[in-house]
Amino acid sequence: MDRLAILGGGKIRRKPFVNHAIIEQEEKERVKNVLEKGLLSGFIASAGENFLGGEQVKEFESLIRKYFNMEFAVAVNSATAALHIALGACGIGPGDEVIITPYTMSASATAIIMQNAIPVFVDIDENTFCIDWKKIEERITDRTKAIIVVHLFGLPAEMDEIMAIAKKHNLRVIEDCAQAPGAIYKGKPVGTFGDVGIFSLNQHKTITCGEGGFTLTNNGDLALRMQLIRNHGEVIVGGMAINDISNIVGFNYRMTELEAAVSIGQFKRLDFLNNHRIKLAEYLTDRLSGFKGLVLPRKNKNTKHVYFFYTIRFKEKIVGISRSIFVKALQAEGIPCAAGYVKPIYLEPLYQRKTAYGKRGCPFACSFYEGINDYSRGICPVAERMHEKESLIITACRHPHTEGDIDDVASAFKKLYDNIDDLKREFRNDEKLARL
Repeated sequence: MDRLAILGGGKIRRKPFVNHAIIEQEEKERVKNVLEKGLLSGFIASAGENFLGGEQVKEFESLIRKYFNMEFAVAVNSATAALHIALGACGIGPGDEVIITPYTMSASATAIIMQNAIPVFVDIDENTFCIDWKKIEERITDRTKAIIVVHLFGLPAEMDEIMAIAKKHNLRVIEDCAQAPGAIYKGKPVGTFGDVGIFSLNQHKTITCGEGGFTLTNNGDLALRMQLIRNHGEVIVGGMAINDISNIVGFNYRMTELEAAVSIGQFKRLDFLNNHRIKLAEYLTDRLSGFKGLVLPRKNKNTKHVYFFYTIRFKEKIVGISRSIFVKALQAEGIPCAAGYVKPIYLEPLYQRKTAYGKRGCPFACSFYEGINDYSRGICPVAERMHEKESLIITACRHPHTEGDIDDVASAFKKLYDNIDDLKREFRNDEKLARL
């Protein structure tokens, strides 16, 4: 067992880690009741009671409002849809720019493209992985209309500073809380600071219905506009005496009764699931605190970090081997981990070629857009460095894992450090590693 698994030794961990959500009895009973009633969706695309969906959807939205102490909640069929309706409701359209971080799931920026607007990328803070508020103002122009703040990996961004910038420049703020439901910033849940908060119920999230999402707002006009965009608003708005019908071209972003039924049961356990993640993450921090070259997750007394991922900054020069070798060796020991998160979004072909709709370069070449945006490598050096060299992600800090499971993670780290010279000799560069 002392010989590293990547070099032919035995694994620390042979039993796979659970990587899916646990479905409890309440979800099963609720789904059964929906199936027995036979009404799988309560939405109708016309004004009236069913414009807002069925019993389960309405109960789910009520549960959300009470938990977050917000006036309005709008349930949809994905967090991408939630982002899209939020941007549409906030009036984002052709020629506009929206500030966004490049280190997030692609939909955070794609939703901007979906409104024919232009994403403007601002680098991240290396300690939080969230947008660096100190760099926002230098990217604001007279075309900037909003900021999307992503609370990445479960850690809240610096909302006081961001909201002050937004107020100064009269910008909308949309909070992407897909990875941070229940995270707290200075006594308030994330998603309740900006104009709209959006959340995910995707299969891989803390709470899930497979695919789903929702928005929060205290603005009644924004709530109505999001409801219209969710449910074919173009055929409904005529009977609602709404003067501004821009962005009310509707989509089918409606949540089914089955999805809502599962979401209710899952949502009721949000605090339990988050507290379990926090307990395991703090335990892992204790176990890893003695290893040189690892910058462990930041803990701020003013925030509640809910650890969607446990993310380490890996210092190659101190550890003595590359991150890629280290991660491959950890994986060989049976530990779920990844090197880096996502490639900075602006390096994807859509942005490099500046073409989204048709073959004429829209929206980047849209006649309404008067800016020239730079998506070249190097515009967000911290995000690039985190992706390519430093960030190391552990995915084991979640229910139903236990401290015993985390002991296996820590034991694998110790085994690698104890045998670091063997790794150096065997993998003097990454070429041999690539052949594994």
